[in-house]
Amino acid sequence: MDRPGIGSGGGGSGEHENSETGDSGRPTGPNGEPRGGKRGTDADGKLGLWSGVGLVVANTVGVGVLTNTGYMAGRLGAREILLAWLVGGVMAMAGARCYAAIAEAIPRSGGEYRYLSDLLHPFLGTLAGWTSLLVGFSAPVALAASTAGPFFATLVPGTSPNGVGVALIVVAAVSQAFDLRWSKGTQDALALVKVLLLAGFIVVGFSLGSHDAPVWRAPDATPGFPLRPFAVSLVYIAFAFSGWNTVIYAAEEFKDPRRTVPRAMLLGTAAVTAVYLVVNWIFVANLSSQRLATWLKEDTSRITLAHLLMGQLAGEAAARLASLFVVLSLASSVISMTMVGPRVSAAMAREGFLPRLLAGRAGRPPLGSVLLQSGVAMALLATHSFEELLRSVGAILTLTSGLTVAALLRLWLRRTPYPRPSGFVMACALVYVVGSVWMLWFTLTEAPRTLLWLAVVMGLAAIAYAATSRARSRARAASPP
Repeated sequence: MDRPGIGSGGGGSGEHENSETGDSGRPTGPNGEPRGGKRGTDADGKLGLWSGVGLVVANTVGVGVLTNTGYMAGRLGAREILLAWLVGGVMAMAGARCYAAIAEAIPRSGGEYRYLSDLLHPFLGTLAGWTSLLVGFSAPVALAASTAGPFFATLVPGTSPNGVGVALIVVAAVSQAFDLRWSKGTQDALALVKVLLLAGFIVVGFSLGSHDAPVWRAPDATPGFPLRPFAVSLVYIAFAFSGWNTVIYAAEEFKDPRRTVPRAMLLGTAAVTAVYLVVNWIFVANLSSQRLATWLKEDTSRITLAHLLMGQLAGEAAARLASLFVVLSLASSVISMTMVGPRVSAAMAREGFLPRLLAGRAGRPPLGSVLLQSGVAMALLATHSFEELLRSVGAILTLTSGLTVAALLRLWLRRTPYPRPSGFVMACALVYVVGSVWMLWFTLTEAPRTLLWLAVVMGLAAIAYAATSRARSRARAASPP
């Protein structure tokens, strides 16, 4: 595979070749973006900084921040829960800084598929691409859809939860498949609604809730620090943070991607980390360990911790508003993941690792990839439970992101065409890789069935890589030197 040049910028698809006026005839910068344009989108439909930050926030903040504390409360106390969210935020920020360094060197779409293919080996890139297709996006879409249905039923009694989940996937696919400009507007609007509603939750929690430091212990607490439960809880938290690297999958959709993508990723991750810590402080400061643990034994398809807390502090109307936040949050996440994920399949198709039909046309969303990802999400929705998907997705995404961050060692130790990462970036890489290995060890020893997911993904990647190797060789031989 030919290695992309450092100066490829956002022009990997061949667009904006005129660096003076661009395709629209307006004055442009060196990467084709109109000078003086807005930071949202420009006249040519390219994404700006704040659309990138919104994409990170929309794709990250979901039902995980509202439910994971309930899963953790049976074995972790208030302080351990807050520490776990802080560690998760530090790891996400460390990972974002490492990905930012890679994105500055390789400002092209494709995410881990692109980075591992260029930095290590095309097979590892294919493995990451299949992970993104089957686990990184399709499985979270299925998770969000499976949760949105029951929450919507609390607002409209009698609604079929499964029907709502399927309808959400279909609507997201339609919105992303045919009109890119409309899809960006949809994503930005839902991200704004999500931020406003979450801000309202925080205001109610602080104004009506307890301000005392939480000190309660878990019902099943054991002497000493609960190391294994703490490590396993970080996998659930990793899933809650899993959207921090969203913008790398659609890097070529941004103006000046070498500058915009890293900044959007870091700003978005910092904002999400702060919000997660505040939300979980409100939870543990206002709910006892017994009530949090009991939450798991109640009707978990019809109530969230946010619903429970708002009902306790402000009444049923506020609890229903919390459920509305969950529905909008999940809808925003599904649309964002349906916007971003197919770009990975399209990048793989353009380079011969998937059928060419999935690549799409220049300047248009990749329709085939959108339909493929949505179809896989529907299949997972019909065949897997919420908890199984949550644990497996968190573990496998931690594995692929850790492998990508580890690829920075090649830039550090060997002479390459790419910029050498700084010492601070390598310190962040060490934190992320060591933390990922530690989390995965405890998770895989406690839930070894997760290894089955990894084996399936690796098997599919190996088959796809072998099946397409001959076609790629013929394409390279036919291409001009």
